[in-house]
Amino acid sequence: MDRRVFIKTAAALPAAAACAAIPQSVWAFLNRAPEDKWRVFEVTTQVEVLKPAGTTRIWLPVPLTVDTDYQKGQGNKWEAQGATVSYVQDRKYGAGIVHAEFPGPVKQPVLMLTSRFATRDNIKNLEKPGNTANEDRATLALYTAPTELIPTDGIVRKTAQDITGGKKSDMDKARAIYEWIVENTFRDPKTRGCGVGDIKSMLETGDLGGKCADLNALFVGLARAAGIPARDVYGVRVAKSEYGYKSLGAATENITRAQHCRAEFYTASHGWIPVDPADVRKVMLEEEKGGLPITDEKVKIAREGLFGTWEMNWLAYNYAHDVALPNATRGKVGFLMYPQCETAEGRLDSLDPDNFRYQLTAREIKAA
Repeated sequence: MDRRVFIKTAAALPAAAACAAIPQSVWAFLNRAPEDKWRVFEVTTQVEVLKPAGTTRIWLPVPLTVDTDYQKGQGNKWEAQGATVSYVQDRKYGAGIVHAEFPGPVKQPVLMLTSRFATRDNIKNLEKPGNTANEDRATLALYTAPTELIPTDGIVRKTAQDITGGKKSDMDKARAIYEWIVENTFRDPKTRGCGVGDIKSMLETGDLGGKCADLNALFVGLARAAGIPARDVYGVRVAKSEYGYKSLGAATENITRAQHCRAEFYTASHGWIPVDPADVRKVMLEEEKGGLPITDEKVKIAREGLFGTWEMNWLAYNYAHDVALPNATRGKVGFLMYPQCETAEGRLDSLDPDNFRYQLTAREIKAA
């Protein structure tokens, strides 16, 4: 949808009807002029292993290890009595990982990690080229390459070609993929956690339902198959939405189940551009009781805004796929967004925080 056409359409609505249906703050999605408004948050993750056996290992993600124009790290601290704790970075993607190892016997292994970071809304003005430094070739090659769950050949490439046929620029191709995902996928409330991100299986079976790690991975895979550098960004929501969408924020300070994956793609004219087609489908399913149709004005605004905008009530952890956890004996994880743990009896279920027992809490640090 052309933004100017969209604004004209929205302007044609009766003023009273528009104001009644759409909170004024929602229109911030269409404001492509970011404020220099940084907010500081602190996220604490506490993991408690209820049934340790032999050597117990815990791995936690930390905020992005490289500062961006939307997030800056302000340090991490951790505590784990009776454990050897180390900080490492994934060699391929640079993901920061805190790793605690408890030798047996330890009655009740506990690891606490506190991370502080600053964020501001990530808003790209797509109507004119931005002042952005060129990304290096190795990085662009990394984010056009396939992963175990995101292949770029076969049905993925064919689907990408069908979607982008006739489009000339990377921006137009990425927009076509974004719109196709919004039109053809759906958020499935039965999906565990944020999903798996097995996009080949999704396309082969025709089951295009899932959650953010599925739908945004589909965007990333199709973009890469079309030759556009793209990447998943794994993280967690830390505060309510100030744009007026209750479904796109954390309702309380307890963010244990607020993990959320987003996506970016790269063009030489604008650098890394934020997108989130999965959140458009989340608005449709969860914003109002009974759901909203794709023609609803709140959905239209989210659909337009989430191509080029992230509201940064959210912490970005990393871009990593196929992560080999340090000293792990149970193989790689597809991505690192949840706490991970293993004992001598095997890898624990990272999507079962009550039995694994972990809790994430977030608080905003007020300026002095």
